[in-house]
Amino acid sequence: MKTEVFNVTGMTCAACSANVERRVGKIDGVSKVEVSLLTNKMSTEYDPLKTDADKIISAVTEIGYGASVVSGEDEKSERNENSAEKERISMKHRLISSILLIIPLMYIAMGSMLHLPMPSFFKGVENALMNAISQMLISIAVIFINRKFFIVGTKALIKRSPNMDSLVMIGSGASFFYGVITVYRMAYSMGRGDMMSVAHHSHDLYFESAAMILTLVTVGKYLEARSKARTTSAIDKLIDLSPKTATIIREGIEVTVPVSKIVKGDKVVVKPGEAVAVDGIILSGNGYLDQSAITGESVPVEKGIGNEVISATINKNGSFIFEASRVGEETTIAQIVRLVEQANTSKPKIARLADKISGIFVPTVIAISFITLSVWLLLGYPFDHAFSLAVSVLVISCPCALGLATPVAVMVGTGKAAQYGILIKSAEALEELHAVDTVVLDKTGTITSGTPCVTDVIPVGVTENELISYAYGIENHSEHPLAYAICKYAREKGSERFECDSLNSVSGRGVIGICNGHEVFGGNLAFMQENAVSVDTEDAETLSREGKTALYFALDGKLIGIIAVADTVKEESIEAIKGLKRKGIRTLMLTGDNRLTALAVQRIAGTDEVMAEVMPSDKEAVIKRLQAEGKRVAMVGDGINDAPALCSSNVGIAVGAGTDIAIDSADIVLMKSSLLDVLSAIELSRKVIANIRMNLFWAFFYNSLGIPLAAGLLYIPFGIRLNPMIGAAAMSLSSVCVVTNALRLYRFKNKYTKIIDIPKGEEKMEKVLNVEGMMCMHCKAHVEKALAAVSGVTEVKVDLDAGTATVKLETEVADDVLSAAITDAGYEVKKIK
Repeated sequence: MKTEVFNVTGMTCAACSANVERRVGKIDGVSKVEVSLLTNKMSTEYDPLKTDADKIISAVTEIGYGASVVSGEDEKSERNENSAEKERISMKHRLISSILLIIPLMYIAMGSMLHLPMPSFFKGVENALMNAISQMLISIAVIFINRKFFIVGTKALIKRSPNMDSLVMIGSGASFFYGVITVYRMAYSMGRGDMMSVAHHSHDLYFESAAMILTLVTVGKYLEARSKARTTSAIDKLIDLSPKTATIIREGIEVTVPVSKIVKGDKVVVKPGEAVAVDGIILSGNGYLDQSAITGESVPVEKGIGNEVISATINKNGSFIFEASRVGEETTIAQIVRLVEQANTSKPKIARLADKISGIFVPTVIAISFITLSVWLLLGYPFDHAFSLAVSVLVISCPCALGLATPVAVMVGTGKAAQYGILIKSAEALEELHAVDTVVLDKTGTITSGTPCVTDVIPVGVTENELISYAYGIENHSEHPLAYAICKYAREKGSERFECDSLNSVSGRGVIGICNGHEVFGGNLAFMQENAVSVDTEDAETLSREGKTALYFALDGKLIGIIAVADTVKEESIEAIKGLKRKGIRTLMLTGDNRLTALAVQRIAGTDEVMAEVMPSDKEAVIKRLQAEGKRVAMVGDGINDAPALCSSNVGIAVGAGTDIAIDSADIVLMKSSLLDVLSAIELSRKVIANIRMNLFWAFFYNSLGIPLAAGLLYIPFGIRLNPMIGAAAMSLSSVCVVTNALRLYRFKNKYTKIIDIPKGEEKMEKVLNVEGMMCMHCKAHVEKALAAVSGVTEVKVDLDAGTATVKLETEVADDVLSAAITDAGYEVKKIK
């Protein structure tokens, strides 16, 4: 099967996307098709032996829409041009032009009734025809400006796939042509001197309704376009972080080149305040990188030789040279954007009902409109009365609200998640996550740090420093992870390393060597016993119960101490598991480790259950057993040995994936190795689904209430009827309400971001500067770079939305020095506190 993404043009409502999905879905060989009204994209999965992209494009164009395959260059071009912003600007121009014309039209049409001063040539019955023709000409201009409704709506009708444009086209067009017929009737009556008929017909003109319907719908479309532009802002900000140029070293000379020209193996220079252009490995120098935009980490991370750097992160301090390892579409930032866009083209199950209804919505509304016209005529009411109500039915119904209820919320939610380093691959995963009641956790690297470290040092007959020095000397040449932990601990303690030679490693046991003329043994209990070293096993048993591995060290056949090593539980894992329990979610730890170690970790982490000595292949069976019990299961693991379980679970979450974000087995990828992000993802998913449900309720409620009212349900008992102009305004308002409600998700705050406390004695002074003139992420980077270069500044954080820059100082820095740095960078400081 092959997956292809297409651009689809001409869609304006949910009926459009439903029509495209239905038509493409009928093609032999197409197994899956999803159309996003918000992004104008179509994701298609098909068998290349049965069909191809040309047949799919042909099927879309046959029903009146445009289609083309999305290429990498198309995506880059589209992002650079910001299509949502272009749509907003285009719609704004249409709206302004329509309003400038609708004002004189309404004045001419309604001026006499409202007793407004009118030019003499528009007054009186004798000038009624001139008045009518003026209204007609202005309404023609409004129709021409908004001709897209008529072009798209007519095409859709011809292809028997009517959409919202068809409703607007029929409503506005019918009003206009009824007005034209009335003009002819006025001319006919005037030619025969029947001025009473002229006066009567002059009140039956619907030109202002035709123009006002188009204008009010355009108001809604403009607000909708503006909101769409906002929904992509999170990703746009992320993209803006990537620099357009970078400094590389070629033939020993530093040269500045466009980022697109960087190739693998290029040596890239990064200076203070600059953004990292591509992914790579540091060759020389060091720096403190702000990775908050990618991983959500609030504190800059120190990077040195051999460390990996991520594209779109900002170097706060220091300089370094790195070798490019991932460039172009392979970079972390490019993959993040691709994943988020992929999520935006997918649909949760909750949207399927809306799509099904949208597919039959427009034909049903047209039928209701015709029935309304017929019924009122049969009841003996005048044609203009029946006609007005029929038009109201057409223009008040709003398939847009149904179509936008889900995609806007999904786009805002996935964009917000990306800001916190949570990459949600599909809308289905977002929906499934909100209903999860059981979270299965892998132990190593998920609950624990995944790296062994020294926890206990128990000397016997020697000092602690001596024990560490002997252990350091004998383990220094070993590549075993436990040996690495001991050596790392010794280096951090600043311990001396005794020189050892004649080293002999015994597989599965330990190592023997000669240190300072003494024979030294280091290894497990069995190794000590095999070499006749007397050991008190009580300490070993205690350490084992605590989930720690005991390493014994002996000097000339006599025990000199025990060093315990363990994979420690991360503090945030404990907090996260407590948080899951507060939400009523059951937690289960799965591990291939022995039961004693697993129970020790469980006591610390606090999971509800633990299953030890489980092979990777058996983890999948555990997931399926839980699902058979009716549980909604999320599996959290490292995405490699847990792949079968991740695929089988309702939601697979890969933790600690770092820059390896393209894990096929996971539905959600967390950029940080923190279980707290699982809590954040669950909370965000619940808010998104609640928002979607609210939007769908409003859309169904609005249409269920609005259409009967427009059809005149309340006219006979109460004398209440809706004018077509009011119907058009209500339709526009409906779409705006749905989009605005979805935009509330931007207020979501990650409550579980860990706050790093600065120990007493290391408190740093802090100043907040109000900076004027910052407009984009490049401005943010310039201000950060300018302040970071000031002596005494240790950390800079710029909030673009608030227009502030917060600096932390290790020494007192005068306000005028900070102000001068900002001014030199081209910005203005309004206030410092």
